[in-house]
Amino acid sequence: MFSTLKETIERLDVSTINDERLELLDPIATKWSNILSNEDRLNILFICTHNSRRSHLAQLWAQAIFIYTGIEGVQTYSGGTEATRVYPTVLEVLEAQGFEILRLSQEDNPVYALKYEETEVPSIAFSKEYGHDFNPSHGFSAIMTCTEADGGCPFVAGASSRFSLPYEDPKTSDGSSEELETYTERSLQIATELKYIFQKIEKTV
Repeated sequence: MFSTLKETIERLDVSTINDERLELLDPIATKWSNILSNEDRLNILFICTHNSRRSHLAQLWAQAIFIYTGIEGVQTYSGGTEATRVYPTVLEVLEAQGFEILRLSQEDNPVYALKYEETEVPSIAFSKEYGHDFNPSHGFSAIMTCTEADGGCPFVAGASSRFSLPYEDPKTSDGSSEELETYTERSLQIATELKYIFQKIEKTV
């Protein structure tokens, strides 16, 4: 794993997570532990409205942390209730936190490859509806990362489990002097909570 990315993960302090968030995280950890104890594959689909910010942060951090912990059989995806594009500050923050990012296309909704280490297959990131052919069609765990998508998708077709894990939208800072700081904080919050989940899984599988 790239040294900066590894250092970022190692600095994440799960003891800072409050009880209210733990009540959301613990059932997810239990479910994913059960799946990995009984099956050889866990597909996770993070869903937000526009698939531009929070769902991508969650997808990419989940993939990075499962690689870091050495847990096998996990693959992460993201999607939205509509497609837009990956917001550029998301990529800027992830690059600063240790990901290597390659732009693969030039259209309005670009495709990116995000690498965790030289030998690991990169994740592909672009905005898409959650039912897009790129994503799993059945047997996946759906994680709703925003309240809008959570309310708009009470049923996610093909999901074997569904959990609500909403985050405040960093979009509220767009264009302000606090934009980069806000996106950095949201990225680290998501990474910290996913590290907590995978650490719990690591102890059981």
